[in-house]
Amino acid sequence: MSDHLDVLDVAPGGVRYTRSGHVVTLTIDRPERRNAMTFETLASLRDGVLRARSEDDVRVLVLTGAGERAFCSGADLAGLRGKGMDAEQAHAGRGHLAELFRALWSSGIPTIARVRGYALAGGFGLAMACDIVIAADDAVFGAPEVAVGLWPYMITVPLVRSMPPKVALELMMSARRVDAAEGQRLGFVNEVVPADGLDDAVARVAERIAAQSPAAVRLGRTSFYQTLGAGTEQALALLQATLGVATATGDAQEGVAAFAEKRRPVWGGDIR
Repeated sequence: MSDHLDVLDVAPGGVRYTRSGHVVTLTIDRPERRNAMTFETLASLRDGVLRARSEDDVRVLVLTGAGERAFCSGADLAGLRGKGMDAEQAHAGRGHLAELFRALWSSGIPTIARVRGYALAGGFGLAMACDIVIAADDAVFGAPEVAVGLWPYMITVPLVRSMPPKVALELMMSARRVDAAEGQRLGFVNEVVPADGLDDAVARVAERIAAQSPAAVRLGRTSFYQTLGAGTEQALALLQATLGVATATGDAQEGVAAFAEKRRPVWGGDIR
């Protein structure tokens, strides 16, 4: 993977889009607000995912927050109330988080949450919406909405997809905060590292994924989520069909040939 880094732009809502080789990083760049998300932030994150999807040969997407205090501390409460908006505008604004989740899950791009500091409320959901969570040892996760008379409605789906349902429910009902070590024990954090090793850990995992067959990863990742929660017969039928597609890809043919010839494969299958 290339070490070249291009800072492409900063979108409305303080979202920074950068690319290094096959890896795109979306950074919520509002450290003075603990990277809290406005409606603009959510829309820009969604647009960033779609942009990465449209570019050639993006193989990994990293989501993170600027600074040392927070990955993302959730949504701006004033914005959540829809201050200055009519009911239709406020409802549409609240739908941006759902649109972001849909974009992440349908993108075909493996996603890594790089978490340092607070990942609360919508920020907790954003981290859980990623395929892999790598956390610094100072990371703190939680769904505190009930403490202010609300409920973490929109993040229910990514939480339940990331941990046992009753664990998610307990965290949502109690507003209890969880450190990175407990998050790993509960199964929703993949790796915990010292804060000064976070960037190296994320780069290591991203590079390992980016080195694999793009076609195999995209098809496999899609089938993983399509069969999550599906019935046995439905899942087996879908997996058999996907296997048939996968074996016909150029990457599969290249991989088999490279194995037989005892060489490293040269991947080219960027399935969209």
